[in-house]
Amino acid sequence: MTHGKPVTSRPNIVVFMADDHGRWALPCYGESELCTPSLDWLAAEGACMKNAYTPSPVCSPARASFWTGQLPSMHGIHDYLQEPGRNEHPGINDQITLAQRLNALGYATALCGKWHCGGYQRKQPGFGVWFTQGAGTNARFGPQPFVEGDGKRIMLHGHQAHFITDRAIRFLRSHGDAEDTSSGRPRSGEMRAPFFLFVGYTDTHTPHTGSPERLVARYRECTFRGIPDEQPSPAHGTVRFQMAQEPERRREELAQYFAAISLVDEQIGLVLDELDSQGILDETIVIYTSDHGHMNGHHGLHTKGNATVPQNFLDESIQVPCLWRWRGCIEAGVKLDAMVDHCDLHATILEAAGGDRAQTGPGASYLAMLQGRKQSWRDAQFCEYGNARMIRTWQWKYIKRYAGPNGVFADELYDLLNDPRERINLAGEKTHSVQITQLRSRLEEHFSKFEEPSRRGTDIATQPRCNDWEPWRISPAML
Repeated sequence: MTHGKPVTSRPNIVVFMADDHGRWALPCYGESELCTPSLDWLAAEGACMKNAYTPSPVCSPARASFWTGQLPSMHGIHDYLQEPGRNEHPGINDQITLAQRLNALGYATALCGKWHCGGYQRKQPGFGVWFTQGAGTNARFGPQPFVEGDGKRIMLHGHQAHFITDRAIRFLRSHGDAEDTSSGRPRSGEMRAPFFLFVGYTDTHTPHTGSPERLVARYRECTFRGIPDEQPSPAHGTVRFQMAQEPERRREELAQYFAAISLVDEQIGLVLDELDSQGILDETIVIYTSDHGHMNGHHGLHTKGNATVPQNFLDESIQVPCLWRWRGCIEAGVKLDAMVDHCDLHATILEAAGGDRAQTGPGASYLAMLQGRKQSWRDAQFCEYGNARMIRTWQWKYIKRYAGPNGVFADELYDLLNDPRERINLAGEKTHSVQITQLRSRLEEHFSKFEEPSRRGTDIATQPRCNDWEPWRISPAML
């Protein structure tokens, strides 16, 4: 297969999705103090999407958008899901997922690691292999509770990432010459089916502690000069989660975060080595991304879209890494400027696997772009989180806020060319009324096409609760 030609065979597909990994935190995106040889190799060997975004800056809705190709106001998850019994949400059990679509195309499918879209207690439809942890993030070292197959609960002792990698490699080794895509069991005498393997690491999620000391020690002497040491801006609302102010605590948190990224990189390297040892690395699409971004002192904040009340869409919260390698189909070292997100990723994977291009949500395949062919593309990115929606163009970011249980908060407008740190909210200035009108119109038009009336975030008070601390139910006076 040569660059720029249509896909004529079905590749294997491996997707690595990290947790809370901000786009800024990789050497290929500018953070030179990090050591990530596996991801560096992936970026050098394939394509780096320079402007990849999440559809929602918090775990469960972002992941549900990847799996369904839909926005939260379509799939219905608007915040992270707590353990069963502590939320009212059914998850995406009634949705058709990427795993089901690939399974229908003849793919053997496996999930190893984080799911966090509801119903983790037993294998979800479309998966042959199922190995996951609880609804959110467990402690990543010590006793580790997992769920395997159709509800088997097991307790493992050690580091969570190692167990996830081990199960991923087991799947690759057991795939054999052929696989029954509905059960995951080998079928003798038939050609091997292509496989889809999803590997979800959580090490970069808070709390940033417990990373291997050999890795943390490497980073304690870093300058961390690429990370702004800022104070929160009043434009971003009331702070829920702020970066440590004491220099030593800040340094330790950053060292732990960097170490977690390096640990994930090591685990990815082990999976890549297994693909290589089987001689199938070049037959396999390898993708790396994160559910959403993360702030480690950026804007004086810590974590993501729920770091403030009201919820935020700061660039570090919504921008994610997105790397692709597909030898013979994607040219090495490509850097693409287009704004893409997890809905587009869903559509692109599906097309690469030979699926139809029927639109089930806002996402569009960018496979042609990856292959070096000309492709028209949008000039704006859309996100939502609960009762707030965002449109981001190359110059402007506009956030429209709707009424929620804790009231109505002001809309926001930022001129990203002249105020890249998003410190000055221009929404109240009459001189920008034209921009606001135009952006609001585009925002409303987009979401009118991609929302289910019974699930839309603009009516957040009527939606099933996802957790005890949804930002639209928190009064700033509580903080």
